[in-house]
Amino acid sequence: MPLTGLGIAFIAFLIFGAPIAFVLGLASATYLAIAGKFSWAVMAQRMFSIVDSFPLLAVPFFILAAKLMEESGILDSLLELADALVGHIRGGLAHVNIAASMLFAGITGSPTADTAAIGSILIPAMEKDGYETDFSAAVTVASSTIGPIIPPSIPMVIYAMCEGRVSVAALFLAGVIPGILVGLTQMVVAYFISIKKGYSATRTGFVSLKEFVVIFARSFLALLMPLIILGGIFSGIFTPTEAAAAAVGYALIIGLFVTRKLKVRSLVRHLLDTAVVTSVVMFVLAGSSVFGWLITVEMVPQRIANLILEFSHNPLVFLLLVNIFLLIVGCFMNTTAAIVILTPILSPIATSLGIDPLHFGFVVIMNLIIGQITPPVGSCLFVVMGICNTTMERVTKALLPFLAVEIGVLLLITYVPIITLWLPTMLGFH
Repeated sequence: MPLTGLGIAFIAFLIFGAPIAFVLGLASATYLAIAGKFSWAVMAQRMFSIVDSFPLLAVPFFILAAKLMEESGILDSLLELADALVGHIRGGLAHVNIAASMLFAGITGSPTADTAAIGSILIPAMEKDGYETDFSAAVTVASSTIGPIIPPSIPMVIYAMCEGRVSVAALFLAGVIPGILVGLTQMVVAYFISIKKGYSATRTGFVSLKEFVVIFARSFLALLMPLIILGGIFSGIFTPTEAAAAAVGYALIIGLFVTRKLKVRSLVRHLLDTAVVTSVVMFVLAGSSVFGWLITVEMVPQRIANLILEFSHNPLVFLLLVNIFLLIVGCFMNTTAAIVILTPILSPIATSLGIDPLHFGFVVIMNLIIGQITPPVGSCLFVVMGICNTTMERVTKALLPFLAVEIGVLLLITYVPIITLWLPTMLGFH
């Protein structure tokens, strides 16, 4: 009866459009009220215990670093570098959009931040150059998923916290090759659509070597930031949290003393914005912790495991079922909540079937990241609709070819583990 109440309350609050943190919290409160066998203090204890975590400090630091770097004018230099690299290809601005996301991924670690920062600049530029609004929005939304795949990545930090056998550093390295694959395949799609619709390149031919060196020099400070973050982590100088804090320090130095575009008076606004975004993440984590604990108490993970294993003991079949399940979950649930709730359920089953924990962890993360761009609750879709005059239906239709190739890459990394495991293994993190 309590478990039924938990499920009904969860679905009801979700249908009524309540924020996911409230959905999880209220559903958990419904369970406690019906069960009557747990103290209400358990709810507070579970909510506090998960957010009282040193590794989670990386989340606000990464968010703040991205905001500071964006205002420092670093994004402009990355866009210029992206144009120098791919602007000569048919559909130049679409390729610049995707390449910029790949470069900006080393700074943000968040798809919504990528959508807002790059979309606000490139969508108007693409529309002015004759690109359809829906296509411009779709390219921006699709490429934003590269942000949390190429390190640093906030979802990877959260997953590593939930799955103690996988390190943040190993997950960061696992994302490098898949992130590049996603970007390249999206460029292929953009190229053929550009041919069909008659979109031109931003210029003819490559830039000269001298010009490229100048452009690269201007963007060097931006490219140095992910090198500091990742180099510090992989060399053992920093923990991921300390690396995130170092990124904030680097962003402050660049913005205040090098580019001088970052103003002291704007720091308060950035700190407040970071606090708001972080509080949302932490609230979702807190609600997810209580919800996840309750379904564990009710032995839901064991029931699901038995159900799956009765169906098949084949790890390839299990991975296919997980992909289908998580892609559906990603359409309706926040990435953070899904990671906290589902990792303790799915990871032990994967281990029992002989699936590598690091490989499985990345598959879970990529599935849920794709959910950020799928309706009805894909956060990136809402961000892009706030930038340009379009509807979710139109953007989703234009997004389908990009979504198809991204799912194709997902299936490739699912069944060819070496794509994710080669780099962490080579560098000794796996």
